[in-house]
Amino acid sequence: MNKSIHFDLELVLVIGTLLTGVIWLIDKYYWRPRREAGDDEKGERAEPWYVEYARSFFPVLLVVLVLRSFIVEPFRIPSGSMIPTLMVGDFILVNKYAYGIRLPVVHTKIIDVGEPKRGDVAVFRYPRNPDLDYIKRVIGLPGDHISYRNKRLVINGEVIPKQYLHPYEARDEYFSEHDEVYLEKLGDVEHKVLNNKSRTRSAGGEYVVPDGHYFVMGDNRDNSNDSRFWGFVPEENLVGRAMVIWMHWNFTRNRVDFERIGTVIH
Repeated sequence: MNKSIHFDLELVLVIGTLLTGVIWLIDKYYWRPRREAGDDEKGERAEPWYVEYARSFFPVLLVVLVLRSFIVEPFRIPSGSMIPTLMVGDFILVNKYAYGIRLPVVHTKIIDVGEPKRGDVAVFRYPRNPDLDYIKRVIGLPGDHISYRNKRLVINGEVIPKQYLHPYEARDEYFSEHDEVYLEKLGDVEHKVLNNKSRTRSAGGEYVVPDGHYFVMGDNRDNSNDSRFWGFVPEENLVGRAMVIWMHWNFTRNRVDFERIGTVIH
């Protein structure tokens, strides 16, 4: 399961941008002319501290808000549900406009840019608690019939190819001698998945994806809290598509792992 402690930075940015922008505009068209004319109530020409701060912070907050809301947003991977594609301690960048441009805070789509493709690694707001951001791989599109039994994935009657590669090698704090790495192909997307050979049964079943929803799974198939347990992801919960790892912090060794920096996510 991939989740993060919720802090509504987006709301803080919106409020801060609006507040500093309003102060800056009022000063530009009302307070400053009065100061320059020497007509303010105290006869002071000095610029108030709050105006100085507003003028300084408004452009910075506006740029950050636009970048974070409409272009790219950083996320941290706190758990192992996407191993071996994403590791605990990965810091990633997410394309915010891949699935449509949405207004901050209310998340209403205003421009329809694109839709998730099968195999995308997508960030979304957890349907049972939208304050939490999850990251999984898109397996099923609207209308798809999904079957996952005996660790075999079948989409619309087609068995998805899966090839054994090698035993999973220890990395950071996560390791099980029973884990094995496979190469799976979802359409044009080839990616690695993890199976635990000691678990003869894996969570699964048959699912039909409703319109406007998506079926998602973690690449760590035997250790992922995903659509098999809590259902489908509504389109309005989509946040964006994972693009690249920009930093990795090894919590076991308390250092940056430079090998993973720049890794493209697919």
